[in-house]
Amino acid sequence: QVQLAESGGGLVQAGDSLRLSCAASGSTFSTYFMGWFRQAPGKEREFVARIDRSGLSTHYTASVKGRFTASRDNAKNTLYLQMNSLMPEDTAVYYCAAGRSDNAQKYDYWGQGTQVTVSS
Repeated sequence: QVQLAESGGGLVQAGDSLRLSCAASGSTFSTYFMGWFRQAPGKEREFVARIDRSGLSTHYTASVKGRFTASRDNAKNTLYLQMNSLMPEDTAVYYCAAGRSDNAQKYDYWGQGTQVTVSS
């Protein structure tokens, strides 16, 4: 079992950058595929990014490709999401998730989320 805790959210202006972190504890972080998701007010949770166990392979939803970068430091048990050129439509609660398998549709553990608000 792994516990996840996001941090780094906040209120920024359009065009600014933020880096989210997701600290993992309780299990071997490097054995998990990791994902970032977000949920905007009144909308369903959506996929943002996924990174494999080694950190060498990433996948992004089209709306963030070229602006967001997922990375991980397995020595520090931490997942990151670097968000550049933020837009108001990026406003959401951002969640990290951990999955044991390579099934991109299945995540076993979730964090509590961190709020990102982008003003225009």
